[in-house]
Amino acid sequence: MTIKGVLFDFSGTLFRVESTESWLRAALDASGTAVPEPEFTRLSAELDAAGALPGGASPARVPDGLTEAWASRDRSAEQHRAAYTGLARQVRLPGTGLHDTLYERHMTPAAWQPYPDTFEVLDGLRARGVPVGVVSNIGWDLRPVFREHGLDPYVGAYVLSFEHGIQKPDPRLFGAACDALNVDARNVLMVGDDRHADCGATALGGAVHFVDHLPARDRPDGLRPVLDLID
Repeated sequence: MTIKGVLFDFSGTLFRVESTESWLRAALDASGTAVPEPEFTRLSAELDAAGALPGGASPARVPDGLTEAWASRDRSAEQHRAAYTGLARQVRLPGTGLHDTLYERHMTPAAWQPYPDTFEVLDGLRARGVPVGVVSNIGWDLRPVFREHGLDPYVGAYVLSFEHGIQKPDPRLFGAACDALNVDARNVLMVGDDRHADCGATALGGAVHFVDHLPARDRPDGLRPVLDLID
């Protein structure tokens, strides 16, 4: 197989979201809410177990009333917000509006950090003349994150589930990205961290390479094998 285009997932692949502790601290600061340190530790742990941080840990258990919203969370901005604020509301937080403040925080560029080798790999692909697309199950516009971190110039197409009303592994998302890059899907490599969602690219004849969804500090060079595959 000759690779003529590469598609990347966003969360857990090119970028990693901040820790639950950092997320909660930022929301508390933004709302002017102070809590004692033992309470902060408890709330962080409860939010983490609830899976309330998009891009963070999955819920230990999805509440019965949120099962449907969770399954279709990436099909629209409204469903995404409802699912994640619903999970966050399983945790009793101080003040009013903090659940919404938490949700707003996760959509800011400051909440996301590129993996250490993201720039190197995207720059290497451009040097090799290989176009890049981002295909993400997501409920909000991630383009500002790429712009803020100086990575937008490396991306030729963004295909986001909420803008299409469908989620990976639906092959139509991957097909849309291939069309936007003007590359045959059979010559495309999909790089992601979700073995269920990202395998959808194989339905079109493409290949898939998986990376581990780890904190950025624990995965310094997980993307570099992509350049080896191209070479």
